[in-house]
Amino acid sequence: MPVVHHRTASIDGLQVFYREAGPHDAPVLLLLHGYPTSSHMFRHLIPALADRYRVIAPDHIGFGCSSAPSADDFEYSFDSLADVTQKLLSQLEVSTYTMYVHDYGAPIGWRLALASPESVEGVISQNGNAYEEGFVPEFWAPIWAYAADASAENEAALRPALGREAVEWQYTHGVPDASTVDPDAWEHDIALLERPGVDRAQLTLFGDYATNRPMYADVQKWLRSSGVPVLAIWGKNDEIFGAAGATAFLRDSPDARIELIESGHFILESHLDDAVRVIRDWRESF
Repeated sequence: MPVVHHRTASIDGLQVFYREAGPHDAPVLLLLHGYPTSSHMFRHLIPALADRYRVIAPDHIGFGCSSAPSADDFEYSFDSLADVTQKLLSQLEVSTYTMYVHDYGAPIGWRLALASPESVEGVISQNGNAYEEGFVPEFWAPIWAYAADASAENEAALRPALGREAVEWQYTHGVPDASTVDPDAWEHDIALLERPGVDRAQLTLFGDYATNRPMYADVQKWLRSSGVPVLAIWGKNDEIFGAAGATAFLRDSPDARIELIESGHFILESHLDDAVRVIRDWRESF
């Protein structure tokens, strides 16, 4: 198996942790994780793809092994997370890449693409939303309420999303056999979420998520005009970003490949081999 390196870069006084593997001169796959995880979600995918690709997976600020400053010391927004990611890519001298976006990684990736569309060679969206159809209303209602009014009442309704039950649910819900999901995955996330001050940082990002919706029209226009290859590989039982968010890509990318996997939000935990097979086949087609 390829060797995976665990590295840290200094960006604007912050330490950004990232995993990297594969030949330095190979096509780059940029893996952007979601909530509540980190590049840890790609721990098995990276070596499975690094024989042919240079795979880079950073931890966003406030997540994983990257710096987690207080919300008073860092502006927790998707604009800020995208800015840090772009600076990391510049430091690593990465100018072109295929992006793999999951959950929070999607709005970060969309910002990178809109700022530098010529850099993006392809898009792999794994439950990474770009359409209103992708939102499951029952899940998102408390987030939209908090974004509109960060009152104590709305915060109290949202805080359970930071807790053990909700995090474990994200990993196991919709998975045909939950025993295939390693509990170390959610235990890792829970431990990092429980660090002092991280709750406030995550609540701030919950509130900022509403800024992503107005951006979708520009993302869709970019997909149409660029013709960038798209693979939407989706856990079809996900009740955060529903399967309609995957098929919606066909509106703007008629040649997009849509793969609906019998799983939930984290398909790499239960269907890694399927994901690797599909990603290899799709990426090697261009």
